Amino acid sequence: MPRIPYLDLEQASPEYREMLKGRYDLNLYRMLPHATTIAPGFLKMGGAILRDSALDPQLREIAILRVGFLSKASYEVHQHKRVARRVGLADAKIAALENEPDSDVFSLLEKLIIRYTDEVVANVKASSALFDELLAALDHRRMAELTLTIGFYMAVSRFLENFEVEIEPVPPSDSDTRVRYSTN
Repeated sequence: MPRIPYLDLEQASPEYREMLKGRYDLNLYRMLPHATTIAPGFLKMGGAILRDSALDPQLREIAILRVGFLSKASYEVHQHKRVARRVGLADAKIAALENEPDSDVFSLLEKLIIRYTDEVVANVKASSALFDELLAALDHRRMAELTLTIGFYMAVSRFLENFEVEIEPVPPSDSDTRVRYSTN
């Protein structure tokens, strides 16, 4: 049970309700509008990370899932396992992200992403050696987007866990239009 009630979306701002059109019906979206003026920006940034980033979607999901595991954010991990599978991340990699980050299932670049994520989550600032090693593999844009993705999902995980947002009883699927917000 969440620590505060989910907001009736009729009480959310028209801008926020408009932004939900076409999105899955998730409990996160019912808790978020309590942050009245911040919620629209949150949705915009999350959307940019998921749809407009130059970072490879599999690398992005490796970072997001690792943040979720490190943050012990069950809702976040649950939702992004689905996203990771949808972008083609192998189940063996998803499973290894929790307890085997050095597994041979990961490429060198993927291991660098995991190590970088671990350092940013644990220490805020990654070591210069690791930063430079990863920067040799990513351009400036991708490096910036990776770092912002890690920070954003740290915030998401902390929001979800502190408000005890519940995992939906029926998981949304890409083909199930019933779970999307209407355009009315």
